[in-house]
Amino acid sequence: MTARILVTGGAGFIGQQVVARLAAEPTVGLLVSADVRAHDAPGGAEAIVLDVRDHALADLLTSRSVNRVIHLASIVTPLPHHTREFLHSVDVEGTLNVIEASLAAGVEHITVTSSGAAYGYHADNPAWIDETDPLRGNPEFAYSDHKRIVEEILAGYRSSHPGLRQLVFRPGTILGASVDNQITAMFGWPVILGIAGSETPFVFIWDTDVVEIITTGCLSGREGIYNLAGDGAVPLRQIASELDKRFLPVPAAVVKAGLAVLGAMKVTPYGPEQVDFLRYRPVLSNRRLIDEFGYTPARTSLEAFRHWRDARG
Repeated sequence: MTARILVTGGAGFIGQQVVARLAAEPTVGLLVSADVRAHDAPGGAEAIVLDVRDHALADLLTSRSVNRVIHLASIVTPLPHHTREFLHSVDVEGTLNVIEASLAAGVEHITVTSSGAAYGYHADNPAWIDETDPLRGNPEFAYSDHKRIVEEILAGYRSSHPGLRQLVFRPGTILGASVDNQITAMFGWPVILGIAGSETPFVFIWDTDVVEIITTGCLSGREGIYNLAGDGAVPLRQIASELDKRFLPVPAAVVKAGLAVLGAMKVTPYGPEQVDFLRYRPVLSNRRLIDEFGYTPARTSLEAFRHWRDARG
């Protein structure tokens, strides 16, 4: 069947690349890029300004005879004025609206990007987290908590509406030549600060790998849940070495106290809870991605980091 696809978050970093990649596919008969921001779409794609919370989405899917949806829209890095309620309305209620609209329009397949953050940042996380491990997204981290809730919603719909086939991805930290976010900002500090007693391992995946996986999964109609990560993990101390910077491990209690003071002074939006964000990084296994989905990332975690480092100068 000819693929008629709508992509939410089409103006985002990954969204733009996914739309461009799909626009070059001859098997795609219709391609709609939807985003809350005005944007241009490549090739024969149609760009539409639409909020994922808008109930008009069901009519849009029906009028375009969309049979596949790629849901990428999410708020990864909140702005200072974003409230927890607003973030929940976009990430959780927005996803629920996309699912309900897809069902109303008779969509056959939906691809959703969740996150490795859905597993949560916990001291007893397994050394390597598999897709069957429990999702325990931390309530103190909006993004982690909301991704957990979204996955619980998706699980419910897999049971109640099996006709809507689901493909769910849980990416680690995505890097690309132009990536600049709250994690990469930390790598730009003159001294790389770590938490004493923790290796703080990062799993990275290159953006073009993510785009290829999403595109392949959508077009093939694949189902299932898969972690997205390159081979291996890179401890924060090694990241400092790769950047030719000093690594300074600081006791967790000291960092918590400092963040509490800075947060009270409105110097930083981060609070003491950020210590666990660094101390207990979820390390994603990509075994199922390779063995079951059939895709081996072109770059390991370390290679992805080095490509980002070199691209950023």
